Amino acid sequence: MMKISQFQTKDIVNLSDGRKLGILQDLEIHLSTGQIEALIVSNNSRWSNMFQREPEIIIPWNRIKKIGEDLILVDYDNTSDLVSVFDK
Repeated sequence: MMKISQFQTKDIVNLSDGRKLGILQDLEIHLSTGQIEALIVSNNSRWSNMFQREPEIIIPWNRIKKIGEDLILVDYDNTSDLVSVFDK
């Protein structure tokens, strides 16, 4: 069992290129089943400010390959599969 606060301290890394995608910002949870549907990741870079918001990346739960102590590995062959909230 893992708490949400434990998820928030982990870096999210893409297995296909080793790139850090960001950190967990939120979860999408199916209300009827209580299961996690997706992770919502933000890239909180030091260059973003209060006037410029970084796009969020939605990673479906089935793309998560491993949850370790320090990071979450996701399998993306192509970063074009990532969905930004600005695309909605």
